[in-house]
Amino acid sequence: MDKGLRIILRKSKIGHPAHQTRVLAGLGLRKINQSVVRADTPIIRGMIRKVIHLVEIQQVDNEERG
Repeated sequence: MDKGLRIILRKSKIGHPAHQTRVLAGLGLRKINQSVVRADTPIIRGMIRKVIHLVEIQQVDNEERG
C-alpha cells in the first residue's frame, strides 16, 4: 500500500525568504489552510524540511489520495 503525505499550509508565506515561497509553490500551496496530497518521496520530504515551520504534515493511505 502506497503512503502519501497531506501537506497543509498553516502560516502565511509573507515576510519569508523568496526560496521558501518558491518551495511552497512547488508543493502546490498558495493559500492558508489549503492542503495537497503528495507521494512520500525523499524529494518531497526535502521540500517540506525547508518550510516545516509553515506547514502541517499528516500521513495518508493510498485510498485517501484519490
